[in-house]
Amino acid sequence: MEDVELLKKNAGIAACKFVKNNMKVGLGTGSTVKHTVIELGRMIKEEGLEIVGVPTSLATEKLALEVGIPLVELSDVDCLDIVIDGADEFDPEFQLIKGGGAALLREKIVAQESKAMVVVADERKRVSKLGAFPLPIEITPFAYQSTIRKLTNLLDCRVNCRMSGDNPVITDNGNLIADAHCGPSIEEPKKVENDILMIAGVVQVGLFNDMCDAVILAGNNGVEEIINPNGRL
Repeated sequence: MEDVELLKKNAGIAACKFVKNNMKVGLGTGSTVKHTVIELGRMIKEEGLEIVGVPTSLATEKLALEVGIPLVELSDVDCLDIVIDGADEFDPEFQLIKGGGAALLREKIVAQESKAMVVVADERKRVSKLGAFPLPIEITPFAYQSTIRKLTNLLDCRVNCRMSGDNPVITDNGNLIADAHCGPSIEEPKKVENDILMIAGVVQVGLFNDMCDAVILAGNNGVEEIINPNGRL
């Protein structure tokens, strides 16, 4: 493939076509959607685009402020017109795995408050079946080893606490991330999502089902726009 960073940049910029004046825009987290945030900042400065944004992480909030995107609190608006975010995997039914950047809880809250969701990705993220990318699950710090044991038994695979050096990764919400190494075996993502959420120590799971309306996919042959025929766009 071409330089992966260039592909990410192409996808991130292409997604900005969905953003119009006076929109309330969810700003996702990750290495691809950062290019969307930067481009929206340029459009505000150079083209007079008027929008407000709601970031899905502290990192995105910092970047958005740096490039000049006005921000509002999600609780201060009725809904968002659109959210643009990345994904770690997407399947033919537009179901997603997200959470590689440890922001899945805020990302899902923003996504469920949005009228439409556009995903930016490069070709590596397209899969026939979800699960090759370890499934991120946000869990409470309290008795987290017990929660990981229950997840291991439920999913019948290796589940580990995500680490940064010698310490657990801490999310923006003060929680931990458990990564479930299911392999490409998630045939019923909605059932898996529901089953995981039944475990008390689980805060949220990185399966985004029935949320994605379009994927802007960058590959060697250029940028491909894949519209969900059952979506809202």
